[in-house]
Amino acid sequence: MSPARLDATFAALADPTRRAILARLATGEASVTELAEPFAMSQPAISKHLKVLERAGLISRGQDAQRRPRRLEAQPLAEATEWLERYRQYWEGNFQRLDGLLEELQAGKKKPSRKPTRPKR
Repeated sequence: MSPARLDATFAALADPTRRAILARLATGEASVTELAEPFAMSQPAISKHLKVLERAGLISRGQDAQRRPRRLEAQPLAEATEWLERYRQYWEGNFQRLDGLLEELQAGKKKPSRKPTRPKR
């Protein structure tokens, strides 16, 4: 994945409205009107969000007579997931090393011994 495409994908995913649009499109294609329904914003505002998603390659526009339904394009999401996976593996390795260290520390811990009491004077 090119850095520019990855940047565009993460920039598009940074907005909750665009994430909600993608979630809706994951259930099937939808028109701009259908996508705008759950939001308290104008159709032009939704269209701007759709343009960002299209530029990132996350959605495509179909042609169905007068209707131009949008559909989810999952490839950029798969590429972003692959990129993130490397970091998940990194952190998982760090956590495994930390678990090992904690086990060593716990195994080496001795029960606290009683402090010798001082004789009373």
